Amino acid sequence: MVKILLNGCNGRMGQMITNLVKDDGGIEIAAGADTYQGITNTYPVYAKIGECKEEVDAVIDFSNAAALDDVLSFCTEKKIPVILCSTGYTPEQLNKIQDASKETAVLKSANMSLGINLLLKLLKNAANVLGPAGYDIELVERHHNQKLDAPSGTALALADSINDALGNKYEYVYDRSQVRQKRDKKEIGISAVRGGTIVGEHEVIFAGTDEVIEFKHTAYSRSVFAKGAIEAAKYLAGKPAGMYDMSDVVQL
Repeated sequence: MVKILLNGCNGRMGQMITNLVKDDGGIEIAAGADTYQGITNTYPVYAKIGECKEEVDAVIDFSNAAALDDVLSFCTEKKIPVILCSTGYTPEQLNKIQDASKETAVLKSANMSLGINLLLKLLKNAANVLGPAGYDIELVERHHNQKLDAPSGTALALADSINDALGNKYEYVYDRSQVRQKRDKKEIGISAVRGGTIVGEHEVIFAGTDEVIEFKHTAYSRSVFAKGAIEAAKYLAGKPAGMYDMSDVVQL
């Protein structure tokens, strides 16, 4: 049984993890930490992560980037593996994460979904076959109308996975409205759609002569990210110091 400390336990994602863990016999929440104390949980909740006294095998952090220093200090001091699920880290914070990985196991991923991380691996295989054969590559991502960034970080991660497999020889094109010319063979088009309450859709298109191959991932709720974090905690518990990502969790 893997015991975790859930930092940000009273937030939306923290509560999703709390509910999912109830039906998972391989993991339990030994304690939580959150500055907001207005929710009653079945486990003790501390205002600060450093106040936790329970013995845990891993920390899942679904709080925010501002909490990073406290999380890393707690985990490196006690040599507890940590899964970082927050986004928006500064370059300085990314350096601190790298330094912390020398002291304990650290897993950080732009997207915690098991499906997306499986797709990242499948796309490399597809690119190795279809890229040299001259197939055009396009990505279309769709998100809710409140999302601020475009394209999404996940769309860029998918494009990077393809480009890496192809020797990083492709350029990303986000807007063709100002250019009247034929499509270059060495480009990956990335389009962003914003509307309604779409949680997240990512479609990758390999278009060749007389055939099209499509890969698509649809997230119907944010629980897919919570599920991925839980699986990551199971994987990371007991691992030696170092940097990990979801590709380590998803084994083909």
